[in-house]
Amino acid sequence: MVDWRIEKYCECQALGRMRDRLDRLYGPELGAKSFNRLVMLIGRYGVGEDAAPSGEKWSEKDALLISYGDMIQNGDYPLASLRCFMEDWLKDAFSMVHVLPFFPYSSDDGFSVIDYREVYPPLGKWRHIEELAGQFRLMVDLVLNHVSRSSEWFKDYVSYIAPGRHYFIEGDLSWDLSKVVRPRSSPLLTDVDTRGGKKHVWTTFSDDQIDLDFRNPWVLFEFLDILLLYIKSGAKIIRLDAIAYLWKEVGTSCIHLPQTHEVVKFLRDFFAIVSPDVLIITETNVPHEENISYFGEGDEADIVYQFTLPPLLMHGLQSGDATYLTNWAAELADPPVGCTFLNFTASHDGIGVRPLEGILPDRAIETLLQGIKMRGGKVSVKQNADGSNSPYELNITYVDALSDPVNEDEELHIARFLCSQAVPLALKGIPAVYFNSLVATRNDSRGVQRTGKPRAINRYRWQERELDKVLADNDSMGSKVFNSYLRMLRVRRGHKAFHPDGGQQVLKLGREVFGLVRRAPDRSETILALHNFRSSKVELALKPSDITRLPSKLGQDVLGKSEYDLSKPIVLEPYQVVWLRWGK
Repeated sequence: MVDWRIEKYCECQALGRMRDRLDRLYGPELGAKSFNRLVMLIGRYGVGEDAAPSGEKWSEKDALLISYGDMIQNGDYPLASLRCFMEDWLKDAFSMVHVLPFFPYSSDDGFSVIDYREVYPPLGKWRHIEELAGQFRLMVDLVLNHVSRSSEWFKDYVSYIAPGRHYFIEGDLSWDLSKVVRPRSSPLLTDVDTRGGKKHVWTTFSDDQIDLDFRNPWVLFEFLDILLLYIKSGAKIIRLDAIAYLWKEVGTSCIHLPQTHEVVKFLRDFFAIVSPDVLIITETNVPHEENISYFGEGDEADIVYQFTLPPLLMHGLQSGDATYLTNWAAELADPPVGCTFLNFTASHDGIGVRPLEGILPDRAIETLLQGIKMRGGKVSVKQNADGSNSPYELNITYVDALSDPVNEDEELHIARFLCSQAVPLALKGIPAVYFNSLVATRNDSRGVQRTGKPRAINRYRWQERELDKVLADNDSMGSKVFNSYLRMLRVRRGHKAFHPDGGQQVLKLGREVFGLVRRAPDRSETILALHNFRSSKVELALKPSDITRLPSKLGQDVLGKSEYDLSKPIVLEPYQVVWLRWGK
């Protein structure tokens, strides 16, 4: 018998697509049962015709801050301290904030979730999340590939209690798992003693992070219910953590499987019905073509991280050679209509090496790895299908990655770092800034020693008094970077040429300079962005073909307020950034 609610909503296009997706994922019989449950879930939330977002998805005014919930500590609830800091210092520079997992957890700084429906008590309460979401567009992690072994779900699995009993993947030591691609060198199957005897559960990331079995549709529905809570609490962007590894099929690579893409599309349709303003961003730290596959045909992720940018930009500024960055950026295809990139240089994780595959020669990658070690960083490895290990990520703060280990000059160091941060601000997409980059945090070697985790090098937490002292000292590196960074962000948001949907043309200006032209979607404004990648002055003579792309030969620098005549050579100071503007 067909539920009456199914007939009521059968004309909703997104719901119709979801029904087909459930059939493809789970087969006709289980798909039909799942769809009936879906309609009841949506019916309780409220649905009518296919809805439309309330306004444009993004604009030149958007920039995202990436932060842990306890990045600022003062004895009060850290989530409240973060909100106060952002309201006092950052409201005219950032419109979005990504609060990294703020749930009870057992490891991996939040990414081994014990309870998805609670706020970790030392951080604050749900009201603190809602207050933050009331001031900034909030990004929340959906850690859906795995759950903590301390979670109730896994405890129920161990005790043979439904439904958790059926939420995890039981492996067999006879399986051939040689094709499985994963980012860790720890065992893929972990032994667990259960009420039913010893079992071998799938653990892509660690023995404390137990992979969930999305072949069971009720696992998917657990997360749909969780998502409704996040949306109710103000979430506007959902980050699908480690999404590439979601679906497992023995005998395959277990990465980017068609079923995984189907789940992302399913979630996109789900939001189209229950909350059309909510955006999806996928976290897939893999080579570029694999990464952008999560755009689908404009029907999967709204936003995809630009994972190739951080290591490629780092190489360019360490070597003083912008060639590889220029060639890569010049060949970038535009995202599908209605989609965009998230441009960043650093985050809570390390800087991926795999996104350089096929872009940077092996010898250049090896030089980059050695350079990271010289600057106090670490190189983490992953296990390959043949059992060998290869570099996976660089663990270092972006500030220290751009230091000069031979001849340290603080002013040059600051200029080099700010040049690196200006590039994501100019590129097509939405810029994202990690909190510790904003205040020029150095390598936390003590954190690495204390935790034994290489990623701790870039996860330093600030005492509020300590942070206030740094920002109040106009001579400190942190204060100089902070103030200059905020100024660039404020200038950027005033120019339509930086709209994520605007045009982009990358210019080939030689080894020393990375340059691109950005245009507003309505072509009312044009900006030529130039970045000197050298520690010395550079004299740049634009070719006639480059100048003809611009409205005139005279351009006004919105950062330095100087006027430039492009018919004559331009002199750029070491690591100088120039944004030349034409338009209204």
